[in-house]
Amino acid sequence: MASQTKHIITGNKGEATAASYLIEKGYQLCCRNFRYKRAEVDIIAQKDKVLVFVEVKTRGSDKFGFPEEAVSAKKEAMLLAAAEEYIHQTDWHHDIRFDIISITLSTPPVIYHIEDAFH
Repeated sequence: MASQTKHIITGNKGEATAASYLIEKGYQLCCRNFRYKRAEVDIIAQKDKVLVFVEVKTRGSDKFGFPEEAVSAKKEAMLLAAAEEYIHQTDWHHDIRFDIISITLSTPPVIYHIEDAFH
């Protein structure tokens, strides 16, 4: 299996795990894989009157560091741009938040939810 294919499979498993986790925690999923130009938001969810933009980072193990450490300043800027576009398209007028969900695909998976990770 090519490493790119394995990378995509790992990412898809992580996003599905994160979506299930958010639903269990009472979030309503609004959108998955929202794209704007070159940016993508993995999950957009709502809880109460807060719209949450979620970046999901997944690793097979923590051998090379924790998944959340892979969110760079450039990635944050791209998420902000995509979020602004989604807010504009949906005419959202309430609070927003940016979260990171870090998943290590061990047995069982380890999920680390960082609320309000950046602004």
